[in-house]
Amino acid sequence: MKIGIDRINFFTSNQYVDMVELAQARDVDPNKYLIGIGQSKMAVIPATQDVVTLGANAADPLIDDENRDKIDFVIFATESGIDNSKSAGAYISGLLGLSHVRAIEVKQACYGATAAIQLAKGHVALNPDSQVLVIGADIARYGLHTSGEPTQGGGAVAMLITKNPGILELDEESGFITEDTMDFWRPLNHSEALVDGKTSQNVYLDFFNKTWTEYKGKTKLTLSDFKAMLFHLPYTKLGTKGLKEVLLEANEDEKVELTREFEAAKRYNNQVGNLYTGSLYLSFISLLENSKDLEIGDRVGLYSYGSGAVGEFFSGKLASEFKDRLPQINLESRVQVSVETYEEMYQSQLKNDGADIELDHKNDHSKFVLTGSKNMQRQYLIQ
Repeated sequence: MKIGIDRINFFTSNQYVDMVELAQARDVDPNKYLIGIGQSKMAVIPATQDVVTLGANAADPLIDDENRDKIDFVIFATESGIDNSKSAGAYISGLLGLSHVRAIEVKQACYGATAAIQLAKGHVALNPDSQVLVIGADIARYGLHTSGEPTQGGGAVAMLITKNPGILELDEESGFITEDTMDFWRPLNHSEALVDGKTSQNVYLDFFNKTWTEYKGKTKLTLSDFKAMLFHLPYTKLGTKGLKEVLLEANEDEKVELTREFEAAKRYNNQVGNLYTGSLYLSFISLLENSKDLEIGDRVGLYSYGSGAVGEFFSGKLASEFKDRLPQINLESRVQVSVETYEEMYQSQLKNDGADIELDHKNDHSKFVLTGSKNMQRQYLIQ
């Protein structure tokens, strides 16, 4: 039975900060951001959006009268959770009107959405008529004036995992690895991540080589079997480094093709920034929407990495309706904000201090918004 991604959607804020302006405000050469990390814009998430509303706004267009009763499992992947007990899956199921479902939250840094897909794949294998809603939503926060600041961002990717999928048929085998590594972490008393950037980059590349080698050993496939190679992109330059590793195996024609497809795949990440759990899957959407050479049956490789650390290389073939089931993403319609406004928005994020607060949401026209907190309960509105 073929199992994979039947439908997919992406959502982020309609506001961004320009990386040249951010570099100038930080007294840094803009090329350090534009070339050094490979980013040109960064999504700025307003206080009226958290991971639950981001996820709901991404998932809502995937649900209709035909499939609502078929969805029986909601798996929410995030490392920006809002509750240490209640899952984000429970919150979002309520907003989406899904009650006859199992709902959980999974966490392993940026790898979480891939873990969710693997769980969903197993569930559908046992329950072929089921559909699983998988959501990867995060808000990347490292702090103002920190080395990690230019690799922030935020948003959500939602996917329906089903049998006989329309977009991507997942292959059975994958290569995976886990090692206890302190390259990135966020203690319970921290609202912002702690990171050892150099170590994280080294582990990312090491895990890619190990999982790619394991995958080839299991499947007997080679680089020539792939149309494109996708990477987790916390910033696009890191994926470029991963691509260089695999291009060591490529002939000249393969180098040209894989590089061309990677350029298509990184375009949206370059404009949005870091999505944590959603980054790899935004790259997948970007490939599908920006490549001009994809055909049904083309195999795509996907490298997922989550600091701490877990890595997995897996693959899938483009299904028969992949050209007809894509979201129409228009990042050019977003509004640019000044660095000063970005800093104000960053500092206005809802605090977990238990205080009642009402947020001004009149300028947030998203369907799902966060309006504040009352009696230590987040208040959501469906507009």
